[in-house]
Amino acid sequence: MTGSVLMIQGCASSVGKSLLTAGLCRHYRRKGWKVAPFKAQNMALNSYVTLSGGEIGRAQAVQAQAAGIEPTVDMNPVLLKPEGQSRSQVIVLGKPIATLEARDFYRRKRELAGVVEGALNRLREEYDLVLIEGAGSPAEINLRSRDIVNMHVARMAKAPVLLVGDIDRGGVFAHFVGTLALLEPLDRAQVAGLVINRFRGDIKLLEPGIDMIVERTETPMLGVVPYIPSLRIAEEDSLSLDGRRGLRRAGPDEVEVAVVRLPFLSNYDDFLAMEHEPDVVVRYVEVASELDGADLVILPGTKNTRRDLRWLRESGFAEQIEELAGRGLPVLGICGGYQMLGRLVSDPLGVEGDAGEEEGLGLLPITTSFREGKITLRSKVRSAGEGTHLLCPDEGRSCVVPAYEIHMGEVILDADARPLFEHLGDGRKEGTCRGSVAGTLLHGLLEVAAVRRAMLNRLRIAKSLTPVEGGADLDAARDAEAELELDRLAEAVAGGLDMNRIDRLLDGPWPISR
Repeated sequence: MTGSVLMIQGCASSVGKSLLTAGLCRHYRRKGWKVAPFKAQNMALNSYVTLSGGEIGRAQAVQAQAAGIEPTVDMNPVLLKPEGQSRSQVIVLGKPIATLEARDFYRRKRELAGVVEGALNRLREEYDLVLIEGAGSPAEINLRSRDIVNMHVARMAKAPVLLVGDIDRGGVFAHFVGTLALLEPLDRAQVAGLVINRFRGDIKLLEPGIDMIVERTETPMLGVVPYIPSLRIAEEDSLSLDGRRGLRRAGPDEVEVAVVRLPFLSNYDDFLAMEHEPDVVVRYVEVASELDGADLVILPGTKNTRRDLRWLRESGFAEQIEELAGRGLPVLGICGGYQMLGRLVSDPLGVEGDAGEEEGLGLLPITTSFREGKITLRSKVRSAGEGTHLLCPDEGRSCVVPAYEIHMGEVILDADARPLFEHLGDGRKEGTCRGSVAGTLLHGLLEVAAVRRAMLNRLRIAKSLTPVEGGADLDAARDAEAELELDRLAEAVAGGLDMNRIDRLLDGPWPISR
């Protein structure tokens, strides 16, 4: 039996489609449905590695968690990772196939449409319900002929569409009218109802506008979802960092972590668990002088290592980081940030753009060479030796830590380099440190309480502060909190929507006579 489908599209980007989809995934899971998420094409620098080693958007991994299932590449068959203003790495069914300019990617969309249809059909064969997320807006008329993510998918799957507008951004009624007016008649017929998202206040004051918009568009309003304060669920892209730049400075019993907000920053979700620690202030900084006063500086992952390395020099960050490291301030590089801390970053084949090489900051005894082929894998590691380097858990070699890699470049350690970790199974060495500077290709380390708390306590001791207790129990507590947050999201979404009418939409193909 082919599973039912429901599609969530938006009047614009960042109206909350991903979280609404996650909330519905959790709602139907709690009802006993076997449900899966799907997004035909995603553009994101936060990504996730599946058990098969494939790369998908982080949002679909969160949605799969909400559905209580393991993420697969079929849930996000096409992923774009921007490397410039109009250039992206194209990942199809979890593996990179090319790095293309926008115009060249659009020429290949017809062949990708078949990939999208195949992935969706496989999910529908396995699940009772597939919740489909769109991208951007279906009213982007310049892209309509090349669409493989919005109305093309809705028509192909005969899926009813919920059109979402974000009232918190303002202009929601105009967005609904404008979007529907720009849709072709066949596409407009796919819209089964409207949803207002992120509403604050007395809904009675909203009702006259709802009545008017329903009359004007002849489209039912299927719900008003409230704004959900302090929701601890990973967001999709670096736009969500905009509101966190001006975060307060650390208090007398706190440590302060400054994450450099690189132009091509990726996988900043490495730091979300640390943001939730009660004794930590995490700041994302764009000006070199904002590093002053930090207890730890982090160079995060990047989708364009050499361009971000040049930006570090042009913006004054490189000089500032070198000076702080010289004074003994802890500096941590993760993935691309680790590569930039080395002596040289070489890209002879032009994997990330123009071929060439860039001198690194010279703080770690490594060189990086880019080559064809991308490493995406999940693994478990332990400390490579006894020690108290920045990332070493207090349990040392006895502590086994899950982590994952997503990178193109090969990092070569100098002969005298001291590795931080070794992979279980093959014993491969990873990461290195020198003085107060450390780096690793591994993502996910700071999501592990034993690593995160040991690092933060070393920072606390350096400030003459008392260490804070914590370990594996914090991981269990965090996992339990994540489940509670998904339940809270599901209750808010389902409570705001007319779920009886939405359930009826799942009974058959759309559109039907209304």
